[in-house]
Amino acid sequence: MLVGRSAVMQELRVRVARVARTNFTVLVEGESGAGKELVARELHQGSPRSRGPFVAVNCAALVETLVEAELFGIEERTATGVRGRRGKFEQADQGTLFLDEVADLTPMAQAKLLRVLQDMSVERVGGHYSRQLDVRIVAATNRRLGELVDAGRFRPDLYYRLSGVELQVPPLRARRSDIPMLIDHFVSRHRRTRLVAVSVRAVEAMVAFDWPGNVRQLGRVLERAVALSPGPAIELQDLPSEISKEYHDIHGEPGPDESLRAWCGRYVRLVLDRCNGNKRRACQILDISYHTLQGHLEHDALQARAYGCAPALSAVPEAIVPPTAAS
Repeated sequence: MLVGRSAVMQELRVRVARVARTNFTVLVEGESGAGKELVARELHQGSPRSRGPFVAVNCAALVETLVEAELFGIEERTATGVRGRRGKFEQADQGTLFLDEVADLTPMAQAKLLRVLQDMSVERVGGHYSRQLDVRIVAATNRRLGELVDAGRFRPDLYYRLSGVELQVPPLRARRSDIPMLIDHFVSRHRRTRLVAVSVRAVEAMVAFDWPGNVRQLGRVLERAVALSPGPAIELQDLPSEISKEYHDIHGEPGPDESLRAWCGRYVRLVLDRCNGNKRRACQILDISYHTLQGHLEHDALQARAYGCAPALSAVPEAIVPPTAAS
């Protein structure tokens, strides 16, 4: 399930729904942990193939000498002690084959994959005839395949086969407004293990963090916090040190005479700095108008001259409390 109400996620959800109804090959690009497999599963579930199998293959884990056997299968008694089995393509017949991290395929594996994609038929290792298949291909990568083609590290003909329809999965830092909803989602998943809330400061720190591991990293952090937090709520000190330390060191605390407007103004300045001065991008992240941004910046400039304040994080209005077991 794709969680989030940000503009980029709503656009992605619409595109996924449109593409799912087709039978086209799809290339999903995005950073590691951003949710590429979730997109692939949404494509499968929203398609006429939803009753068929969804088969995932981690291309980075394929051993060069076993690529053909893993993808295309192997016949019985091909070698001593070898048992015949279907490959991933045959397993995905009438369904969807998800090729994760396709950029990590070796040149030889790329050539073998291209041969199968051209007519969608496979011949098992040690076999003597081809099997015609009906499989939809969804490929994913955390690198830009077009750039790898230009660098001579990925076959252009295979790239053109895979890139009929491209979907971009945004990193978590590009949709910070979805983080509170994701926190609620992950904490709710563990409510049978333990019913726990999340404090306002902990939510603030997680919203501010850049999450290099994206949604996957957020899920693991919350899993750890649910297991180890001693109190009824996950507090700032229950988060990993790199998150809590950044909150204290970068955002600080509001001064005793500082208004909420001044505190928010300093946070707007911080976001603008992280966007390298791109005001349009800052407005998108903050979900505010250009006029509002300018007002915060002007007020922050006056406060900075008066108090010399450091940037701080604006408040998240409520702590996230997971639903009770009865709800």
